[in-house]
Amino acid sequence: MEQTLLGGMPASGAPDHLTSADPVQWPVATGWKPVVDDFFASAAGQKLLGFLRHRLADGAVIFPPQPLRALALTPPEQVRVVILGQDPYHGRGQAEGLAFSVAPGVPLPPSLRNIFKELQRDLGTPPPKFPVPGGSLVRWATHGVLLLNTCLTVEEGRPASHAGQGWEVLTDSVIRQVVAGDHPVLFMLWGAHAQAKRPLIDARRDAGHKVLLANHPSPLSALPPAAAVYRLRTFFAGAPMARPGSATRAGPCQWPKLIACTSLGVVHPVL
Repeated sequence: MEQTLLGGMPASGAPDHLTSADPVQWPVATGWKPVVDDFFASAAGQKLLGFLRHRLADGAVIFPPQPLRALALTPPEQVRVVILGQDPYHGRGQAEGLAFSVAPGVPLPPSLRNIFKELQRDLGTPPPKFPVPGGSLVRWATHGVLLLNTCLTVEEGRPASHAGQGWEVLTDSVIRQVVAGDHPVLFMLWGAHAQAKRPLIDARRDAGHKVLLANHPSPLSALPPAAAVYRLRTFFAGAPMARPGSATRAGPCQWPKLIACTSLGVVHPVL
């Protein structure tokens, strides 16, 4: 089982990188187990595990230590918002298995700094205190926000190094399960890799799901010329299931204030 302190900070001495390619060591919430087990039993899942074992044997440093942590902290029945990114942070001590999140005390990566800057511009919400909670988005994850990357591992200093190795098959299945659920969900797709998942959501738009497309918050894509940058303050006006404290068929949503707000970059709301 994953070793963490309160709030999701890695326990002292716990590795900050992957140590084995054994899914048994990557716990997930009960509701995700069938889709995860089916994936790792499949040819695609076995190919991915073989790739990870080979790279580990070659001495590659792979992040994060718990690739499925998002599926451990946010059970499918609690998902109300999906924030979809690309792949984990590729610097030492950064990736912790939740898209865009870092453990308390870890310096904020540029993408996360941009997210907090946008929240402050739109809502006047000050950046979180450092070092605790710092850049930890664990509270979002435990309040129904699935922080999922399209690819769930990466090698040190090599962004997108594990893209196309099989994780996308699993994350497709995760999104299909969310889309097939019994309540509306807001999907925030940040970047081209995330937006490639849109057809999976469009297949069930009759279920009341909402989709928001935006640039990835990385400085390489989040700051195009000013005329092309649009901040979004009112998207949730059309999505009552996502307002903090609003009632849904699954019960009241207890969102962190930060989530009911905004996105970054060139925004194309799909209502």
